[in-house]
Amino acid sequence: MQMKTAYQEIVNVTGIGARENPISMEDILRKAEGENMVPAIESKERILFLAIDVQQDFMEGGALGVPGSGGDVERMTRFLYENMERISNIAVSLDTHTPHQIFHPCWWIDENGNHPAPNTPISLDDLDRGRYRAVINPAASRDYIRHLEQDGKKTLVIWPYHCLQGTTGAALENQFANMVYFHSVARKAVTQRMVKGTDPLSEMYGIYRPEYDVNHYINLEALNKLERYDRILIAGEAKSHCVLESIGQILKHYGKRPEITRKVFVLEDCMSSIPGFEEATERAFADFRNTYSVHIVKSTDNLFV
Repeated sequence: MQMKTAYQEIVNVTGIGARENPISMEDILRKAEGENMVPAIESKERILFLAIDVQQDFMEGGALGVPGSGGDVERMTRFLYENMERISNIAVSLDTHTPHQIFHPCWWIDENGNHPAPNTPISLDDLDRGRYRAVINPAASRDYIRHLEQDGKKTLVIWPYHCLQGTTGAALENQFANMVYFHSVARKAVTQRMVKGTDPLSEMYGIYRPEYDVNHYINLEALNKLERYDRILIAGEAKSHCVLESIGQILKHYGKRPEITRKVFVLEDCMSSIPGFEEATERAFADFRNTYSVHIVKSTDNLFV
């Protein structure tokens, strides 16, 4: 079916990542109402587009900008537009923080009383040697780093302040939001929203569980919903961190159910890595493909043969 609304009426490519949306959302949704498309609930094949952390602060020029993210968003929105009748549901995750979280500078001071710079690693050995100390909840902070190193084989990294609740940086990237909400109205499908990362004492790269927390929280409701779909298409930022961990959590949950893991399609041209993590990320994605039959594809591939 040929849509009445042109792609450029929904997405202004030069406005990707801009703080102000150059297109009126009211106009977009009015045009979506006039498309007269088949409601998503009547779709013969249930296809989920899972968009991970496609937010302003992860765009180039944002607080934690990912190089290549602007092009990723253009390809995502073109894919959604061209497959509007195929995609029955869209789910988005929203990284959401406050300044006082364990991975932000103000949580820590060094031996001279200074806050660490972004991208500073802090290890258990650093704490024991007095190089850094937590100014908030030191005992729980040390316990977190200990578990992170022992269980997750990771080191705590201090990130720039990002995705602070209530700021522009925490919002969905505006041109992506245009297309997501156009789909929601045109297909009469409620966009699923998953807020993550609000626990001050834990990182949460993956969208289903923190790296470590004392309550061992897992969003089983969201994980179990994936069974309902015939295909799960995944895109987002950053490929090396939140996308990678989210897919890993899905595969761990469904690891013994290949009928589910083979439904996962990763749109590799709709995600980019944080520089320095590319090689390890590609190894992990190759393992996803070889071990779990995950499909690594491009948004321009013919995925609906």
